[in-house]
Amino acid sequence: MTRIAAVHGALAPHRRTQSEITDMVARTCLPEGTDRRVLDRLHRSAKVGSRHMTLPLERYEELDGFGAANDVFIAAATDLGAKAVRAALHMAGLSAADVDLLIFTSVTGIAAPSIDARLAGRLGLRPDVKRLPLFGLGCAGGAAGLARMHDYLLGRPDHVAILLSVELCSLTFQRNDASMANLVATGLFGDGAAAVVACGANRPGGPDETAGPTIVDTRSHLYPDTGRVMGWDVRSSGFQVVLDPQVPDVVRRYLADDVEGFLGDHGLKPKDVTAWVCHPGGPKVLEAVTEALDLPDHALDVTWRHLADVGNLSSSSVLHVLRDTLAEHRPPPPGTPGVLLAMGPGFACELVLLRW
Repeated sequence: MTRIAAVHGALAPHRRTQSEITDMVARTCLPEGTDRRVLDRLHRSAKVGSRHMTLPLERYEELDGFGAANDVFIAAATDLGAKAVRAALHMAGLSAADVDLLIFTSVTGIAAPSIDARLAGRLGLRPDVKRLPLFGLGCAGGAAGLARMHDYLLGRPDHVAILLSVELCSLTFQRNDASMANLVATGLFGDGAAAVVACGANRPGGPDETAGPTIVDTRSHLYPDTGRVMGWDVRSSGFQVVLDPQVPDVVRRYLADDVEGFLGDHGLKPKDVTAWVCHPGGPKVLEAVTEALDLPDHALDVTWRHLADVGNLSSSSVLHVLRDTLAEHRPPPPGTPGVLLAMGPGFACELVLLRW
C-alpha cells in the first residue's frame, strides 16, 4: 500500500476578514447604487470568518482580464507551490532528489510550461522526474490526485511521489458580475496550496516510516446528466463560475450508495470509519453529506473548522483537512479505516480509503 509520509498546507499571504472581502466584492461586482443586502446575506451564510488572498484587496479592483489574472496566477502559484513542496519534503525527511513523480493539480489558472515544470529546477528535482499536470478536476482534485498517485506507486513501489495542489480562487472572481453564482463563489473560496509526499510499499524513508496513514483503495464516480452542476465557462474575462444550487441534492441522491458500496468491497460499513476527511464544499453541502451518510455528531468538525478559518480552497482544502486530522491531539486509532472524499466538476465524487 501507499504510505503518506507528510502533508503540508500553505496559505496565500494576505489574510482578510469576510466582511472586508464582502466590501471589496460589493465595489467590484455590483452595479453602482445596487442594494447589497442579497450579497451580505450570501456571504454571511457561507459561515466563513476569514480567508487568505493572493493580492491586497485594492489590487482586485484593478485586475482586468484573463491574461492579467493568469499572469498573477503563474507567479504566485510557483512561489506558493515551492514553499509547500519544500516543507512537505522536510517533514518527510526526504530530499528533492528522492522524488520520482510530481503531480500538480489546479483549476484556477493555466500555464505552459506547466507549474510543475517551472518548479522542477527551482526545487532541485532530478531532470528525469516524471510530471503529471491535472486541470479541470476542481474541488475533487486533491482526492483524485491522491488516487492517481496511489495508482502510480502500486506499479512503482520503490518510488517517491508528490502531489501538489495550488488554488488561487480569488483570481477567478468576476468583476461586474452580479450573478448569484459569482456572489456565492466570492463569499466561499480562498487561496492556498497543499503538498503530499507519499512512498511506495517498498520505499523506506523518513524519520518515522509508520507515522502516516496508508492508502488502501480509491474509487471515482461520474454522475449522469450533471455536467452543468459545477465548473467554468471560459470567457475573455477569465473563469466564470458555474455553480448550480442543486449540488446538495446530487449529494443526497448518490453519495450514500457510493460510500457504502466502496466500503462494502472491503468488508466495512460507514459506522466502522473512525475519521471522515471531507472537502468543505460549503454549509449546505456539508449538511447534505452528514445527512446522506448518517454521520455521528462532530464527525466533520475538522472540515467545518477549516471552512470557518480559511474558506473553501478548492482542491487544496481536503488535503488541509487531512493535515489537520493527522495533527489532532486525538488521532484515529492505528489500524482503523478512514475515508477521504471530495466532489467536483463532472459532476463527480472521489473516494480514498485510508488505514491509520
